[in-house]
Amino acid sequence: MNKYLATVRVGGQLVKTIVFADSTIHAKLLLQYKYGMNSVATSPVQTNEGDDDNTLLDSTIKPKPPLSPEQARIQGLKNNVERDRQQLQAERDRQRRQRDAERLRKQQQQRF
Repeated sequence: MNKYLATVRVGGQLVKTIVFADSTIHAKLLLQYKYGMNSVATSPVQTNEGDDDNTLLDSTIKPKPPLSPEQARIQGLKNNVERDRQQLQAERDRQRRQRDAERLRKQQQQRF
């Protein structure tokens, strides 16, 4: 058995995972069976045989400790501010497009 590293889509996010298989094709088939037909984002790549401590995987995935309740509240408020800014910009753009369309419609009516 060989160890293969691949990137798959899980819940809309890309996740690196390791699978043990006899060949690259076998690894890809196992990943497709487990995560779905179109979920394999990158082909499985064989890792070194002596790489038992998962340094390749550890170097690509950095786990984050859970936030304290205070930190989670602050992070949530920051996310809300950013989302509100985006909504405000989208609403301004929508109103600008609406004004431009109205102005164009009035110009076309005046020509006739």
